[in-house]
Amino acid sequence: MSDPQHRTDRVLTREERERLSPDEVLTLLREGNARFVSGEVTQRDHRAQVRHAVQGQWPKAVVLSCLDSRIPVEDVFDCGIGDLFVARVAGNIVNTDMLGSMEFACAASGAKLVYLLGHEHCGAVKGAIDGVKLGHLTSLLELIAPAADEVPGFDGARTSKNAAFVHCVAEQNVRRMLKRIRQDSPTLRDLEDQGRIRITGGMYDMDTGEVTPLD
Repeated sequence: MSDPQHRTDRVLTREERERLSPDEVLTLLREGNARFVSGEVTQRDHRAQVRHAVQGQWPKAVVLSCLDSRIPVEDVFDCGIGDLFVARVAGNIVNTDMLGSMEFACAASGAKLVYLLGHEHCGAVKGAIDGVKLGHLTSLLELIAPAADEVPGFDGARTSKNAAFVHCVAEQNVRRMLKRIRQDSPTLRDLEDQGRIRITGGMYDMDTGEVTPLD
């Protein structure tokens, strides 16, 4: 059991966040993921962090992740209360609501990084490959489906039963959504062009917990 005396109760301050560059924030997330993979995560006093965060928040990044319950985003990057904005939706798709949320996070609140996190064995990706029709899910899957047609040079079965194909489509979906962020949000694109934020992404490995960059 962890020693409570060695738990941190600090939350990120505005001054600390403002001193970070977008590349430094990305490095912090990668270092946090390395700790998560090794099991050497930061011990935090969440009750104290909740109290310290009451007066304001200064997250360093916004992460758009899939709805999948097996990807605890803050844990994956070894972050605590107040460190990250986290948006979640099946298939980590980008739509108007998500763009608005990311614009709030960066343009209004000062986050330095937009990170799009995909993962293997994604049920939404499988549903898009299969052409599933189910209520409002249908229109969501239609945003993912083009990624299946864009996977180049794949000789195996292009079905949801082929894990290798599903993985390739999930990666392509991340790339497509990164492109969509830049195309559909002049606000975020301009911030990136000015060097004030960075837009990037990666894939989460269910077996190891490791996030592999896709840039």
